[in-house]
Amino acid sequence: MKRKVIALLCLALIALAGAFGQTKKVELKFAWWGSQVRHEATIQVIELYQKLHPNVSISYEFAGFDDFWMKMTTMAAGGQLPDIMQQDYSRITEWQSRNLLEPLNPFVQNKTINLSDVAKPILDSGTINDKLYAISAGSNSYAMMLDVDAFKKAGIPLPSQDWTWEEFEKIALQLHEKLGIYGIGGGFEVDELAWKANYLSDGQFLYSDDGKSLTYKDDTLLVNFLKMLQRLIKAGAAPTYQEYMSTFGGTTGNVQMDAIVTGKSAIEAVWSNQVVTVATAAGSGRNFAVIHIPRHKKTGLPGNFLKPSMFLSITSQSKNKEEAAKFIDFWTNSVEANLILNAERGVPISAKVRDALKQTVSPINKVVFEYMDRVAKDAAPTPPPEPARHAEIRANVYVPLIREQVFYGVLTPEEAARLLRIQAMEILKRP
Repeated sequence: MKRKVIALLCLALIALAGAFGQTKKVELKFAWWGSQVRHEATIQVIELYQKLHPNVSISYEFAGFDDFWMKMTTMAAGGQLPDIMQQDYSRITEWQSRNLLEPLNPFVQNKTINLSDVAKPILDSGTINDKLYAISAGSNSYAMMLDVDAFKKAGIPLPSQDWTWEEFEKIALQLHEKLGIYGIGGGFEVDELAWKANYLSDGQFLYSDDGKSLTYKDDTLLVNFLKMLQRLIKAGAAPTYQEYMSTFGGTTGNVQMDAIVTGKSAIEAVWSNQVVTVATAAGSGRNFAVIHIPRHKKTGLPGNFLKPSMFLSITSQSKNKEEAAKFIDFWTNSVEANLILNAERGVPISAKVRDALKQTVSPINKVVFEYMDRVAKDAAPTPPPEPARHAEIRANVYVPLIREQVFYGVLTPEEAARLLRIQAMEILKRP
């Protein structure tokens, strides 16, 4: 009898221990940048995860791109980083060098994060010194989004995938002349991607392999690009920098203000993962095409490259790294979650998820999937992640020189391009 009672007590204790383990509360925090569409979809995925894992509570924080990095830098200094943070290809080296990111290899090795059907090049994009610090949230590439109906109304054929910068300028001017709207909605002068793309189309990476210098000494490509933008602005075929920032949302992430959304431009330069958001904001009845960014006529080489749209990383300051890894696995491999995310952060990296989405995506998503298939076959080699000091170059050199002083008429393109190269080199050479 005693043995039976003891056995029953043991079973009860085991059951209680199991119940306690199942109900142990875990709190996570997740931070990201993006548009309202991204915010809403991400919150839905968080709510789904909490429903499936009642013991997990996930708080969150989001902002526009520039504000996000200011907030994360402040939080890092105070040891208050979220458990999971969205990371960028241009920032990952900097954050890893500051020991703020947790290596994910142990979680991959023990299958907490299942990456069995993710291609190695995708994993390599988040790997530094043989350690995985970030998992791509989707594949991405820069793109030109075209308002098909505006082109038809103007009687202008859609350009080919291998169009040149000369053709781009001519078409933008024609669209403005025939429709009275902007040919291009602005933004090229804001995103340093154009700086990189111009040299990629000339067969050059922007930075050396060791990240200690720029690869070019001739500013002509950047100067010519800036002069072209100035001509378009002067002709009324592109908004001024001031108007782009104030009227069309600028860097705020407010896609509702985009010129192509409001019908005030026929072409917009966007990342491919932004296409669905822009099309959704534009409303039903609108028709869009997506093509490569223009390339240099002399070389014919693409300026496009395949890029992780952004990453998910676990911060070294997280107190719940194992649970954070489980959430990243869910994000990566759950078909249900990715149906909610709707490829807004780029084409899913899991082959299983990708195949499932292809059967259900909307017409505009199919346009994006087809575009990414084309880019995979016609793209420049993917550059290595930017050096740790790229963020400093962007904030302290590129933005004030190119964004502001050139397009407010303080410096000529020649002066700004020269200063950009000299000052960037000085920053990169610092020990």
